Amino acid sequence: MARYVKDFSEGNKDQKDLLGGKGANLAEMTRLGLPVPPGFTITTEACRAYMADGEVPPELRVEVTQALRHLEDTMGRQLGDVHEPLLVSVRSGAKFSMPGMMETVLNVGLNDASVNGLTEFSGDERFAWDSYRRLIQMFGRTVLGIDGDVFADALDKAKAARGVTSDVDLTAADLRELVGTFKHIVREQSGRDFPQHPREQLDMAIVAVFNSWGTERARLYRRRERISDDLGTAVNVVTMVFGNLGPDSGTGVAFTRDPATGMTGDYGDYLANAQGEDVVAGIRNTLSLHDMEKVDPKAYRELRKVMRQLETHYRDLCDIEFTIERGKLWMLQTRVGKRTANAAFRIATQLVDEHLITMDEALSRVTGAQLSQLLFPQFAAGSDAVLLTKAMAASPGAAVGAAVFDPVTAQEWAATGKDVILVRRETNPDDLGGMIAAVGILTARGGKTSHAAVVARGMGRTAVVGAEELVIDPVARSLTCKGRTVVEGDVLAIDGSTGEVFLGDVPVVPSPVTTYLEDGLDAALAQAGDGEAAELVRAVDRILVHADQVRRLRVHANADNAADAARARRLGAQGVGLCRTEHQFLGERRVLIEHVVLAETDEDKQSALDALLPLQRGDFVELLEAMDSLPTTIRLLDPPLHEFLPDLTSLSVKVALAAERGEVDEQDVKLLAAVEHMHEANPMLGLRGVRLGLVVRGLFELQIRAICEAVADRLAAGGHPHAEIMVPLIGSVQELRLVRDMATTIMAEVSQTRGVTIDLPVGCMIELPRAALTAGRIADEAQFFSFGTNDLTQTTWGFSRDDVEGAFFAQYTSNGVLSVSPFETIDELGVGRLVKIAVDEGRATRPELGLGVCGEHGGDPESIRFFHGAGLDYVSCSPFRVPVARLEAGRAAVEGNTVSDSR
Repeated sequence: MARYVKDFSEGNKDQKDLLGGKGANLAEMTRLGLPVPPGFTITTEACRAYMADGEVPPELRVEVTQALRHLEDTMGRQLGDVHEPLLVSVRSGAKFSMPGMMETVLNVGLNDASVNGLTEFSGDERFAWDSYRRLIQMFGRTVLGIDGDVFADALDKAKAARGVTSDVDLTAADLRELVGTFKHIVREQSGRDFPQHPREQLDMAIVAVFNSWGTERARLYRRRERISDDLGTAVNVVTMVFGNLGPDSGTGVAFTRDPATGMTGDYGDYLANAQGEDVVAGIRNTLSLHDMEKVDPKAYRELRKVMRQLETHYRDLCDIEFTIERGKLWMLQTRVGKRTANAAFRIATQLVDEHLITMDEALSRVTGAQLSQLLFPQFAAGSDAVLLTKAMAASPGAAVGAAVFDPVTAQEWAATGKDVILVRRETNPDDLGGMIAAVGILTARGGKTSHAAVVARGMGRTAVVGAEELVIDPVARSLTCKGRTVVEGDVLAIDGSTGEVFLGDVPVVPSPVTTYLEDGLDAALAQAGDGEAAELVRAVDRILVHADQVRRLRVHANADNAADAARARRLGAQGVGLCRTEHQFLGERRVLIEHVVLAETDEDKQSALDALLPLQRGDFVELLEAMDSLPTTIRLLDPPLHEFLPDLTSLSVKVALAAERGEVDEQDVKLLAAVEHMHEANPMLGLRGVRLGLVVRGLFELQIRAICEAVADRLAAGGHPHAEIMVPLIGSVQELRLVRDMATTIMAEVSQTRGVTIDLPVGCMIELPRAALTAGRIADEAQFFSFGTNDLTQTTWGFSRDDVEGAFFAQYTSNGVLSVSPFETIDELGVGRLVKIAVDEGRATRPELGLGVCGEHGGDPESIRFFHGAGLDYVSCSPFRVPVARLEAGRAAVEGNTVSDSR
């Protein structure tokens, strides 16, 4: 026979998969000898069986009967007894805490007969009828699906009729009448009478808890928290203890440390003469634990002893629920408590200093997401700015500036020292200059992986995207929203952590943790002063230093210019893993690339290349100087061809209008013919990357020569450049062989011309499934691989990153096709498997093969754990995410994560 039920005495805290978090911790407290009301847990296996079959396993009813009889024998009372009734609570308890998402039913076992027995047992008629009305109210809402407001309205009417404001002021007679009203509501709303048989109440309550696992709110919460729908919930049946038996009874919630700040001491709420839901509901003002000490010093001393025992046992902040029944303390629940990011770092280092945990454990107690929260500037409280709209929080931070509606204006105004917010319907690569100049970016369209979002995160720019309520008129240089109009120059404030957009100035408060990362510990402590902020900075420093000491993965940065590289280096980057050179050809330089691509003669092409060479060389000299002595991986051009050409539609309109006026420009006509000839239906899968470099001769040669000459210039200046040449979009080893031969020839030429030895590593990106599957062959020619997981995800899934999120990702996450966007966290089963194949086959061919990742996933905490387990050498991410990657690489090392079995 299956065992679906376990007594509290049979489990422990390590059985959360089977007993759920609440059941496992109740069992652990029982094992420790703490005062836990006796009870039993129905395992998650029973819930999964119910979900699979649509009915309760027949064995479960048998096991519940056995457990219930054992409980009755232990307590010396029986469920529903007319003299000394045993009452139980039925509580949900999943593996992961889901506060407020699932159901609880208290006082199960009361009926028209046993309510008199409860009066006899307790000596308090009012208490008995109050407990009965609570059962009917909770059972009606939770089990029978009756709108809770119907019961609440009836309770309010009863209080109004008696001229009282609190339910504790209702008499026993009032409550007896209210029970009759509630029973009538049940009959009217559900079509059946409130069940009088205690066992029927228990069985129905158990099924209701099972069903609560599948409610829409529970599903939504799990999607947000990335909790599997397959886990199911346990059900805990616990002997009722009562905090509403008079002034010597009560209920409360306590924390062993302040979950908001991490400060040591007593934190919590206590409510005399109340049941647990009264504290949560906020119906009555609670007392602090210090006030509880005055009300019931004996129970307080016992509670403090238990709190210390639990924190010592769990070696962490504990969240505790308790009840005092006529002076006796009962422990109803404990768990490792949730906390703010601030508290997480402070508590971790406090516990190290108290010798309760090691530094490795302290590192495992904090997360990159929590560190990120400490880095973002925040708006100061108390502002009277007008909330204009709320949209998608795409890139964290707080930014205030004048609204501008085109990238050129953004650059011009920023050059004068003015902070600007770039407002666009959506952004494109041509907007990059304006995006760099702006302190924040606001778009009416797009999702978290839109161009605006991805680029903003890469630059550490604050961004809010998908603000659909905004009607943007770029010609009039204005936007309207909810009847308000914002014209160019008006001040906007955007919060990239919440998605809020304000009209008017909002003061911004910098983060001392950011100061620490940018300028060092002393500068941050000077800013923080004494107190909590300084303690927080010291805690972050200790944990991040330890992460750097233990991590195996190096952390590089994606940086396209010297300024980004220098900032990344200050934030702890150990190299540049990706320099996207196409970003260096936008703006004024784009016309030179256009001339190269569209040149009709070799002389025209060479003229354009000659003009580009010193510009490109200068870019690389600055970059290599900023990263002196550190590896700097420079990717050759990788945009689609159309980004270098005039827009086909705009050019067609221009030529057509000129023809109507009889003012035909022969150059425009030739240009249109060339653009039409090169037009591609799907440019992201067309002439780009290595294909562009091999077809449009001269482009890659220009870049390779510029890199080699920049290295020579830095050597001549006494520097220590470590440039690496990376070839994009490889699908065939022959493509890489051709480019490598090209690079070898140019390196030899520059070495001879400059009188130095230039021998740079040449590697490639792995961003196509074919490249991953033929990595063993490609490694014959490549000295390193860098996984471009953005394109690898696109080409593996057949998703266009710029299109799919706004189109159907929301539906895909709601119906369970996706739990999280594969562009945010790596798809281990698909994309991750390709990475692992390429790692294994590449290293089999070339054991010393360098391996890194430079896609967006390089800064994602969960993805970093995967890359650690896959055996990569480094991750590369945007400069802003470097500290997070350092922390998560350390956590991956101490937690011993390995790649999950993808079968």
